Amino acid sequence: MTTKKVERRIKIKFRIRKRVNGTAERPRLSVFRSNKQIYAQVINDVEGKTLAAASSLGLEKMPKTEQAQKVGALLAEKAKAAGVETVVFDRNGYLYHGRVQAFADAAREGGLKF
Repeated sequence: MTTKKVERRIKIKFRIRKRVNGTAERPRLSVFRSNKQIYAQVINDVEGKTLAAASSLGLEKMPKTEQAQKVGALLAEKAKAAGVETVVFDRNGYLYHGRVQAFADAAREGGLKF
């Protein structure tokens, strides 16, 4: 059973995905946030391959916003190691606020351009 809030996010997600596509030159940086964790991956949609991924699963206990910042920095590191400099940001239907914004800012500080 899905709530109205989840249904709304999914509608927004599909609206965003109509316009946002990842290529080999500029892959898509997708973010998923659950109640306790945050996950992110850099995806080449043409080939359907994940180039880099990071999550907060192995991190120590800390506030969720700090967790998001650490994951953003970690993903930027992994993406640069995979040869990715610029990405297209896919907020996955979430508002650009709070944890999603903290993640994006940390990824930008880590060297990703979007």
